[in-house]
Amino acid sequence: MAWNVFKFCTALRALGSIMIVFVLGIIGVTYYAVVVAHYGPSLFLGGFDMLSAILVLFLFHFLLFMVLWSYSSVVLTDPGGVPPNWRPLRDEEKGDADPLVGSSYGSAELGSTQSAIPGDSKNQGIRFCQKCNQFKPPRTHHCSVCKRCILKMDHHCVWVVNCVGALNYKYFLLFLFYTFLGATLVSLSLLWVFMEFFNDSEIAETPGTLAATFIAFVFNIAFALSVLGFLIMHITLVRANTTTIEAYEKKITPKWRYDLGWKKNFEQVFGTEKKFWFIPAYSENDLRRMPFLQGFEYPTRPDWEPPLQH
Repeated sequence: MAWNVFKFCTALRALGSIMIVFVLGIIGVTYYAVVVAHYGPSLFLGGFDMLSAILVLFLFHFLLFMVLWSYSSVVLTDPGGVPPNWRPLRDEEKGDADPLVGSSYGSAELGSTQSAIPGDSKNQGIRFCQKCNQFKPPRTHHCSVCKRCILKMDHHCVWVVNCVGALNYKYFLLFLFYTFLGATLVSLSLLWVFMEFFNDSEIAETPGTLAATFIAFVFNIAFALSVLGFLIMHITLVRANTTTIEAYEKKITPKWRYDLGWKKNFEQVFGTEKKFWFIPAYSENDLRRMPFLQGFEYPTRPDWEPPLQH
């Protein structure tokens, strides 16, 4: 049996709170190293130093703003929960042998003649959560940390003390994207301090400033490299229109029912209006005409057929 780390729910919540403080602390140290210690004073030097400082400070503050905006959106936005007494629509009760739903049946009644039980071919797409004691919309999973079902759950992230689901997945991706850009900018802008230090050059900095600079450089280059890996992984998931949980569970499925092609898959996360793609928000028009952004219903590929049951 696989070891489930999420059974330590209380510890994970406490760890998440520490992570938020840690992230804010690294941002504070980085701000001091980049703005206060180095590029802020260069604004008064004139010439090329002033121009390079203006460019670095502009990009740094822009990326910092986008990181904080995206991060706060992930932390504060409900990932999407199932409303009390939610019931599947009748036209959705047409059978589904997807292995992702095959292990989540319950015994709750749908009506006088229909029930969600294993072996009932008419209702194999209807899922029921025994822990929440309610029906589950498609692509919904129960989070042991949040103790509720999350719409299109991707994973529970201790860094944001929140689940990443249908309503905040885009914000999470933007947080990764801007964190990678910001951490890369900081690493490159502080690289010269490292080079001068290890070349035995004389550096006119106090021990405290030098320590803050080293901490900012090391953590930002570590963040840039690690976040790049996560970013590549999630770009791959978005391209296939799947989540982290689904990617693991559907490994026995030869054809993924929600894969509509990379363009439509991208729009199911970011929407169709390009001016909203790079900000943690959706246009009212997209929210109104794209119901899958709300996390309850998703179109399937026209050539998809349920795998045969043995």
